[in-house]
Amino acid sequence: MNTETADGFRARLAKHAALADPARLRMVDLLTLGDFSPSELRAELGMPSNLLSHHLRTLEEAGLVVRHRSEADRRRSYIRLAAGALGGLVPGAEHGARRVLFVCTRNSARSQLAAALWQQVSGIPSTSAGTHPADRIAEGAIQVARRHGVDLADIPPRKLDRLPGAGDLVVTVCDNAHEELGGLSGVHWSVRDPLRLGTEKAFEEAFDDISHRVHDLAPRVLAA
Repeated sequence: MNTETADGFRARLAKHAALADPARLRMVDLLTLGDFSPSELRAELGMPSNLLSHHLRTLEEAGLVVRHRSEADRRRSYIRLAAGALGGLVPGAEHGARRVLFVCTRNSARSQLAAALWQQVSGIPSTSAGTHPADRIAEGAIQVARRHGVDLADIPPRKLDRLPGAGDLVVTVCDNAHEELGGLSGVHWSVRDPLRLGTEKAFEEAFDDISHRVHDLAPRVLAA
């Protein structure tokens, strides 16, 4: 379920459009370091005053920068980044869910790791399942989780068919499961199967990939 408002989307679109110009992007880069007067920006960028005024007006209209008068010389102004200006560039919350259901083919590594990592960063419950579950969790998954201080639940792999329910956000973490499920998958992560190589490095790479994706998705999911 898309929960970003139309106004929020338009504001984000305006910021991206404003930053599409190389000169304006450079100005924002400079302003992340501190405040600049228009004359200081002109000197830094080698830009004529009329063009600088145009770019500043565009950035102000997009809500990226604000200006205020100098307390020393009231004829002088300073430009600064607006509060939260850059935070609005990333997508807002896109899903409402009662539970996040991670799915892979065997439910023996990737989906188990994803569910465990999710529980560390979100209050929304998570679980996992497999389209063709294995008999047990892979030892490599148990070991990589232990190395990173993550506890895998002591439960056997489970079959998907009885688990999806209303309010579940289904996240497939392997290509086989995603392509088998078709439209049932709400989100897909193409994570390489560490069991194909079975090495410590393969499990570490899968763990890192899943961890980054979990941390990116969690702020975008709201409790339904």
